[in-house]
Amino acid sequence: MKRIWKIGFVLMASASSLASCQNLPSTSEEKTIKIGYLPITHAAPLYYAHAHPEELDDNEHVELVRFGSWIDLMDALNTGRIDGASVLIELAMKAHEKGIDLKAVALGHKDGNAVVVGDDIQKTEDLVGKTVAIPHTLSSHNILLDDMLQASNLAYEAVNVVELPPPEMPSALSEGRISGYIVAEPFGALGVHLNAGHVLYQSEELWPDSLCCALVLRQDFLETYPELAQKFITNYAKGGLALEEHSHYDVHMDYLNIDEDVLELSLEWISYDDLMIEEQDYELLRRRMLELGLSEDPPAYEDFIDTSYLEGRN
Repeated sequence: MKRIWKIGFVLMASASSLASCQNLPSTSEEKTIKIGYLPITHAAPLYYAHAHPEELDDNEHVELVRFGSWIDLMDALNTGRIDGASVLIELAMKAHEKGIDLKAVALGHKDGNAVVVGDDIQKTEDLVGKTVAIPHTLSSHNILLDDMLQASNLAYEAVNVVELPPPEMPSALSEGRISGYIVAEPFGALGVHLNAGHVLYQSEELWPDSLCCALVLRQDFLETYPELAQKFITNYAKGGLALEEHSHYDVHMDYLNIDEDVLELSLEWISYDDLMIEEQDYELLRRRMLELGLSEDPPAYEDFIDTSYLEGRN
């Protein structure tokens, strides 16, 4: 059944902290959690949590901070300019490996990473010697590419891999500058909608239960505002369930700035109902990162993953 969602929210302004003239804590202190994101459908539970802050008190707020690239987002997260982010989990793992104290508390989604190729590509072998785009080397999309090639007994080097900003991928495919791409939604659906190419594989066909985007928070924020963190994550989890149970939201289309038909197709490929980061799925990701040389020492599950907030144990 097709699902039509209109996603987009007007950002709330962050509130300044209130303190007494003696700089003593106040029970009415304004508390704001700043969360970074890129405008993709993989971050939909975050949009819901921002638009439906039912769990929050009047003095508690969620501020979404939009970024144009993963590099800029990670710089803000690593330096503490934001408290958390919806981000490629591999980038957060790498930051943790380098000493940034982050915790991944929930997934952003499951599935929804299509391999989109030109009309002249009908099977993986047709990509040999051709150019395939991914958003970042440290991404599940890069691992999915390797999985696809391995399934056809091809080496990673059989194709020319390039990094491209996701919004450029559909036009690059249409213009023949690349022969295919693997990326977060809605850019796969956009390529199909524009007749730039077709889906060769969906991610679940190559890597069932693959991990991609995750909600990551700084440990210093979790320690300073544990109750606010719990309320926010509770709303976030409610968002995942609500997005699965309802087919339409009367919200602003300009949030993602895409055609409604593209969004409809995009959301047919994604699920949001189970946002728990399971240990076996994470351990498979760790192993693949080591095999591909994407990390020398990816963080252990118990050091990086904190499921207690989804379980309501904080």
